[in-house]
Amino acid sequence: MPNFVRSSPMPASAEDVYAWHARSGAFERLSPPWQNVRVVSRTGGIETPGSRVSVTVPVGPFRSHWVAEHHGAVSGREFRDRQVEGPFAVWDHHHRFVPESESRSVLEDEIHYELPLRGFLGGSYVRGELERLFAYRHETTSNDLAAHGEYAEKHRMKILITGASGLVGSQLGAFLTTGGHSVVPLRRGEDWDPQREYVDGAALEGLDAVVHLAGENIAAGRWTDATKERIRSSRVAGTRLVSEALARAESKPRVLVSASAIGYYGDRGDEVLTEASESGEGFLASVCRDWEAATDAASQAGIRVVHLRTGIVLSPKGGALAKMLTPFRMGAGGVIGTGSQIMSWIAIDDLVGLVHHALMEDDVVGPVNAVGPKPVSNRDFTKTLGRVLKRPTLLPLPSFAAKIAMGEMADELLLSSARVASKTSYEFLYPELGPALRHLLGR
Repeated sequence: MPNFVRSSPMPASAEDVYAWHARSGAFERLSPPWQNVRVVSRTGGIETPGSRVSVTVPVGPFRSHWVAEHHGAVSGREFRDRQVEGPFAVWDHHHRFVPESESRSVLEDEIHYELPLRGFLGGSYVRGELERLFAYRHETTSNDLAAHGEYAEKHRMKILITGASGLVGSQLGAFLTTGGHSVVPLRRGEDWDPQREYVDGAALEGLDAVVHLAGENIAAGRWTDATKERIRSSRVAGTRLVSEALARAESKPRVLVSASAIGYYGDRGDEVLTEASESGEGFLASVCRDWEAATDAASQAGIRVVHLRTGIVLSPKGGALAKMLTPFRMGAGGVIGTGSQIMSWIAIDDLVGLVHHALMEDDVVGPVNAVGPKPVSNRDFTKTLGRVLKRPTLLPLPSFAAKIAMGEMADELLLSSARVASKTSYEFLYPELGPALRHLLGR
């Protein structure tokens, strides 16, 4: 029976690494973003013998159903998963946490597996996929443990998240819970409804912090007047509703981290833009100005408010990168317009880390540009993604074609240029585009 083993040093004690795995959110943090893994159901956790997690995993154009059962847990040292239902003839995964010192340990994953048809098909492919998967898992685990360890002396917080099921919110919630924080989603329709100007004030009591991410997807389709109104209302009215409710709360949170965007600066060519730069022109700039102003009630009530002006968030699970992957993998990728427009980007793990930094650092206040330190031109982004995917990038999208297809949205999202710099003291995990893409795509 083939064995797979991967061991990596961890910046935390064996007990802390075990605890990270035992908490809610670990599965989501360990699921690689290039795989669309969906949790169907789960019962119990790793410390409950016989507890199970049921997922579906993409296999080519199909989805494979997989049920794993936890057993053999020894607190602070190990646990095991065995396949109850799934694509392997045998799968037994042994997670070990080996102590080295009070603050260091080794994470070891050992898998005994047997392929169907006695392993005649797919052996080398499976081995390669395991290498990709566990390289990603160990890197993510180490990064998360280091981030939480930096603030180990601070108390664990109760944090409310709006937009908790979205691309960023789902990963942020998982990151925070594995670090021992308590995360509460504000459920649309049940706890709040911006269209009806309703919010359950009781849901906003007793919080340490709020992260406000909810808002209409600005790239879901061509911008009509109705679409633009929904985009503005979802951000401005929704933010004002939350901020005013927090200001009225008897027990107020210490900090509100509210999403904004680098659309605040408009199309500025090659000008270097910082948090002190003036706002620009256009629809998105106007929305961002009003969006940020909508938090005034919270700041006037003494709540520390942080506006995260987010750049292009890189994740294969959603956003701009997800839309690019299919044409690029088919060899149909290319520059957009002249290719000279500047793209200020941030890897999703760094955006999660930057939100965490804003929550924990009391001197972070006001606008913060949530972008990596090395923006690139669209031409360089195109070449880099092509190299990572090992595909040619020879089919450009001319400006006139983008405008015909997308109208005003093309001008503000695809053809505009913003070279954005950030004042943050946060230390980026992925400051370079190539390594960021390789990590996110398992390359």
